[in-house]
Amino acid sequence: MQQPMHCDQCEQTFRGVACTSVGVCGKDPDMESLQKILLYGLKGMASYKHHARRLGKTDPEVESFIEEALFATVTNVNFDLTSLLELVLECGRMNLRTMELLNDGHVEVLGAPSPAEVVEGIQPGPGILVTGHDMVDLKDLLEQTRGTGVNVYTHGEMLPAHMYPGLRAYTNLVGHYGGAWQKQRDEFQRFGGPILGTTNCVLIPRPENTYLDRFYTTRVTAVPGATRLTTSDFSPVIRRALEIGDLQPTATKTSTVGFHHSVVLGIASTVVEAVRSGLVRHFFLIGGCDGAEPGRNYFADFARSAPDDSIILTLGCGKYRIREHDYGTIDLGGGVRVPRLLDMGQCNDAYGAVMVALALAKAFDCSVNDLPLTLCLSWFEQKAVAVLLTLLHLGVKGIRLGPALPAFVTPNVLALLQEKYDLKGIGRDAHADVQAALGVV
Repeated sequence: MQQPMHCDQCEQTFRGVACTSVGVCGKDPDMESLQKILLYGLKGMASYKHHARRLGKTDPEVESFIEEALFATVTNVNFDLTSLLELVLECGRMNLRTMELLNDGHVEVLGAPSPAEVVEGIQPGPGILVTGHDMVDLKDLLEQTRGTGVNVYTHGEMLPAHMYPGLRAYTNLVGHYGGAWQKQRDEFQRFGGPILGTTNCVLIPRPENTYLDRFYTTRVTAVPGATRLTTSDFSPVIRRALEIGDLQPTATKTSTVGFHHSVVLGIASTVVEAVRSGLVRHFFLIGGCDGAEPGRNYFADFARSAPDDSIILTLGCGKYRIREHDYGTIDLGGGVRVPRLLDMGQCNDAYGAVMVALALAKAFDCSVNDLPLTLCLSWFEQKAVAVLLTLLHLGVKGIRLGPALPAFVTPNVLALLQEKYDLKGIGRDAHADVQAALGVV
């Protein structure tokens, strides 16, 4: 009679068969790693898809892929590393399509984006702060607050709302307040008025925070103790703003946002000529998700180390790490000057960065990997994984990812990605990494 076998991984004992890395209780670690990558990518894609659907944009091919990919992660369905890797890269392709749907939905519903100056800080009068990512919720709130005397402010990833003429048309959209998501507890506390949380990224308030009675969330977004609204009727938020009354004004400043990819591509020929003439030496895409853990100051150091004859593209809440510095402007020739730091929008606008890279590659008749372009991306959550898979699907190589590589990527899978795509973690010295990207030894 066979003796019971013990598995150190799952702490279970089985009679008759050992629980090996492939078998009774689990999967091969590399298979499980790819499944986790796929699941995180699907979660991120679902977020983009949710926003696109709310804007009236869907695609049955995307729906079908999500079902197939989820089925492939079920236990005892797929034990083949090669086919699972193919699904992971296909997730990147489907995410590209999903981001395209979202981009098109935003433009069709809210108008063609253009650069806009934004007042940052609290102004006199009652106010509501809108955080998250959902432009439809913001538009509905602006419509419902029109004529009430209540000001509306964007927060965090809602800052790019100001680039859409369909939202700027509302005079009650007065400005922006606050930075990246991890600072929201202190910022919500100081704001003083109601907060409307439309999507991720929301945090549970600490015991010392006192804004729960003026914190509202929409649909599936929820925080214990806050008021969850299941419809687009924002009258409770507006009433609360009027009850609270005038907010305490703060110092204000202005910033420029709205360098959507259509804006950048509108001057593509000028940009291309600037590169050929030597006015622009390099492009850096620095952005992604922000976070609170140590190591993220690297991205600020990296941006400030970029030479004056380079252009920095940024998007996502990762931009808050680098946007406070004055990078000045750059001469593109022919009397055209643009800011060296171009804010392309939300993490939801990552499609735009891909479009700019592909357009430049086409203009120079080369691969994206042959462009004077370096991608330095900060990651934190699922949408960042989805965007990374899209870049890998497109064959983009040499991406720097940080502050640490994802823990769910096993050494074997990481080695595979490094060999095929030259994926690398960020270094310890941002200035040295910039010099390496420029080919300076």
